[in-house]
Amino acid sequence: MEIRGKTALVTGAAKRVGREIALHLASRGADIVLHYRSSEAEAKKTSEEIAKFGVRCHMTRADLAKSADISAMVTELEKKKIGVDILVNSASLFYKTPLSKVKESDWDAFLDSNLKGPFLLSQALGQKMAGGNGGKIINIADWSGFRPYKNYMPYCVSKGGLITLTKSLARDLAPKVYVNAIAPGPVLQPENLSAEENAEVVKKTLLGRWGTPQDIANAVSFLLESDFINGFLLVVDGGRSIA
Repeated sequence: MEIRGKTALVTGAAKRVGREIALHLASRGADIVLHYRSSEAEAKKTSEEIAKFGVRCHMTRADLAKSADISAMVTELEKKKIGVDILVNSASLFYKTPLSKVKESDWDAFLDSNLKGPFLLSQALGQKMAGGNGGKIINIADWSGFRPYKNYMPYCVSKGGLITLTKSLARDLAPKVYVNAIAPGPVLQPENLSAEENAEVVKKTLLGRWGTPQDIANAVSFLLESDFINGFLLVVDGGRSIA
């Protein structure tokens, strides 16, 4: 796929990894549909940065844990005649959940945001792509989806589900729609990470350093421009998962 001239919907694009993906695709000539949930100020700032690349940017707000919000967002795009060629499911919920403290509400929150939301959005837009000129969907998973972190069970399970969802969608939407996933490793340090924890991550990563959100954005453009990769999980973790 040629990125230039296409329209990419990037969820969670106001900040962090989603922001980097949106800016990267804009720099490659794609118009951007910038999704956010609550970070409106950051979304506006990112939108302004996107506009500097001479492409269009449409901001849209939705809580991806709510099917009504997803339906409203899809309807909004239809009314404005914005066709989506690329969907990057980047938005994600992440917080610590020690086993003894996990509640049913935690399971609902993680599975709704990190798994059900990407499914419903992929279902709606993927079928439109399949019935039209085709398209590509990329899910941002996590290496913890196949090698779980301790004290983050619902999060890890939701990402494992997203990896399986990727393969299922690839089968159901082929041959006109490609669906792949990226599993980031240590690419963005949590705000509350201690110096000791940081050193431990670096020690356990084969490359001996943290990656960056740009590494994930580069992986996105690689998968978009590769036309014989489908149903694949690309691990971008500096060798962390095999250390």
